[in-house]
Order: sequence, then structure tokens, then C-alpha cells
Amino acid sequence: MNRTLSIIAAVLALIFTSNTASANRSCEEDWKEKMMSEKIAFLTLEVGLTPEEAQVFWPVYNKVEKEKDEALANVFRAYKELSKATEEGKSGKALSDLLDKYIAAQKNLNTVENGIAEQYKSVLPVEKVVKLYLAEEKFRRNSIRKLHDGRPAPRK
Repeated sequence: MNRTLSIIAAVLALIFTSNTASANRSCEEDWKEKMMSEKIAFLTLEVGLTPEEAQVFWPVYNKVEKEKDEALANVFRAYKELSKATEEGKSGKALSDLLDKYIAAQKNLNTVENGIAEQYKSVLPVEKVVKLYLAEEKFRRNSIRKLHDGRPAPRK
């Protein structure tokens, strides 16, 4: 069973990465692609997705991740604009408008994040959605640990 899931995860990772591959990618793109491949394989195994579940789940997951990335990018853009305006000594209406833009971007990110579980529950049993949330946090912590000291986090 684990071997089957590993094979499925590897195939999904290859499909995902082949769709985004280009001849002259930057190091950042290569790193992100590698991380996503590792994440797909990790989540597939940790959640225990069946081939049928994986087939319907990954398109939803990719859509959600794209929405989150766009919302987060908007927060970062609004933050940079607000920070730049502050450094330039702007005040009054200009800062108020940029602050409103930043707060709106934060609210949008929260709205996106609040709707994710329902989207996942539409294609997976709630038990696997819970495993997904736990596995994502485990993957995040493992990744941070690897970056920090080159060792994976202990499995718990």
C-alpha cells in the first residue's frame, strides 16, 4: 500500500513539475518546484490519500494554493507600498488610503484561509482534512529545520 502511494505521489509530483518546467528557470523557481514535489509526496503519504482521492484532491489543493499565494502577494505588495510611503514621509490621506489597502488585503487573505477547509471537505473525509492540516504543519516545521541546521525534524 505504501509503495503504491509512493508511486502515485511521485507521478503526481512529476506531472505537477512538468507543467511548470521551462528551459531557463531561475534558482528560486527550481527551489520552489523541488519543495512542492517534496510537499506533494509528503502530504500524500501522511494523509493516506487513495488514488481516487488524490485524483480529485490535488486539483482542489492546487487551486487553493494559487488563491492563497495571490492573496499573500497582495498583502506583501500593500505592505511594501505602506512602508515606502512611510519612509518617504508621506502622511494624512495618502497613508490612510495605503493603510486601508493593507487592511483590506489582510482581510482578503483571512477570507481565503477561512474557506479552505470547506473546499477540502468537499473532496475528502473530515478525518483526512484534519490529517492534511497536521501534515502541512509538520512539513513546514521539517522544512524550517532543514534550512536551519540541515537535519529533518524528528517524526512524532
